[in-house]
Amino acid sequence: MAESTTAPSVLLAGGGTAGHVNPLLAVADELLRRHPNARLTVLGTAEGLESRLVPEHGLPLAVVPRVPLPRRPTLDWFRLPVRLRDAVRAAGTAIDESGAQVVVGFGGYVATPAYLAARRRGIPVVIHEQNARPGLANRLGARWARSVAVTFPGTALRGAQVTGLPLRAPIARLVEQRLDDRAGTRAAAAAELGLDPTLPTLLVSGGSLGAVSVNTAVAGAAADLLAAGVQVLHLTGAGKADAVRAALVGVSGAERYQVREYLTQMQLALAVADVVIGRSGAGTVCEQAALGIPAVYVPLPVGNGEQRLNAAAVVAAGGGLLVDDGDLDPDWIRAHLPVLLVGDAAAETRERMGRAAAGVGVRDAAARVARLVEKELP
Repeated sequence: MAESTTAPSVLLAGGGTAGHVNPLLAVADELLRRHPNARLTVLGTAEGLESRLVPEHGLPLAVVPRVPLPRRPTLDWFRLPVRLRDAVRAAGTAIDESGAQVVVGFGGYVATPAYLAARRRGIPVVIHEQNARPGLANRLGARWARSVAVTFPGTALRGAQVTGLPLRAPIARLVEQRLDDRAGTRAAAAAELGLDPTLPTLLVSGGSLGAVSVNTAVAGAAADLLAAGVQVLHLTGAGKADAVRAALVGVSGAERYQVREYLTQMQLALAVADVVIGRSGAGTVCEQAALGIPAVYVPLPVGNGEQRLNAAAVVAAGGGLLVDDGDLDPDWIRAHLPVLLVGDAAAETRERMGRAAAGVGVRDAAARVARLVEKELP
C-alpha cells in the first residue's frame, strides 16, 4: 500500500495481561516501521500491565476505567451498565482526541468500550484474537469488525483469517539471529546465563506465576536427568524456587541444574534450550513454534480448556508432546525426557520435531496484521 500524504492515526486497544499487550506492541512496532510518521495511541487501564509496558515502549497511553464482563450473574451485573458507559465515553474521547482512523483491538477489558465507541463513530475496527478459544470482547467486536485476525486455525470468530501471533521484538530478533548463526547465538546466550552451550539443555518454565505440578515433576526426576548428562534451566515462578532447590540437595551433578524464579530476558533461555517443558499459553506456543523448539506442553488444568487447544496444531504436526497435568510426575519425566535430550537418536528426533514446529509457526504475524490495518486507512 502506498503511504498516505497525511500521517495515519491508529488507536490500539488491549491490556490486562502480557497476552494482550505483547501482540499489541509488536503490531505497533510494525506499523511504525511501515509508517514512521504514524500517530499511534494505546488504550488501556491504569491497573494493567500496559500501564508500565506502554510508556516504557515510548507510546502514549489513554486510560479507560476497567470494566470486567462477568461470566456469571453477580452483583457486578448491576454495576456493568454505568461502568461500561463511562468506559465507552473515555474510549470515545481517546478516539476523538487522537483522530484515530482505525481501531485495532486485542481483547481484554479495554477492547469492548473501544469497539463500541468506534462503532458509534463509524470508524473501522480490526481485531486480533490471541487464543484458540476467543474471549467475550472479541466475540462481540467480531460482529461488525472489518477484519478479524486469529492466531490459530479453527478459532470460532466470524470472518476469521489466520495471521498467527505477532511476536515480541526480542523473540522476533532471536528468530533472525538463529537463522543467521544458531550456534553463535546459543553460545552467547549460554555465556550470559552461566550455562554450558555444549550440553543438552532442558528449559522448564511455567510462566511468571510458575506451575507447581511441572516444578514438582521435573525436580523429582532431577537425579535421573543429571545422571544422563542433561543441563537444566528451571524457571520456577515467583516464590517457588526454594522447593525446587530443596529437592536438589545431595543430588549428584546439581551444579548443572540452575534454578531461577524468573528471567526477564526470556530470549536467552530460548536461545539455549533444546527442549522446553511448561504450560501452553498462546504466546508460549507461538514463540516456541516460530523458533522451531521441540516442547512438552502441560495445559493448565483449570479454565475453559484453551491451553489444550493452543497446543493442538503443533502437537498434531509432531512439533511437541502433550501431557495432562494430572499425568505429569517424576516417572513421566524419566520415561520421556532423557530420550529427547541425550544421544544421536535424540538429536535426530529433536531436529525432526523442530522442523515440524517451525512448519506450524508463523514468523511474520505482525506484518500480516499491519496489512489488515493498512487496508482500512484512508
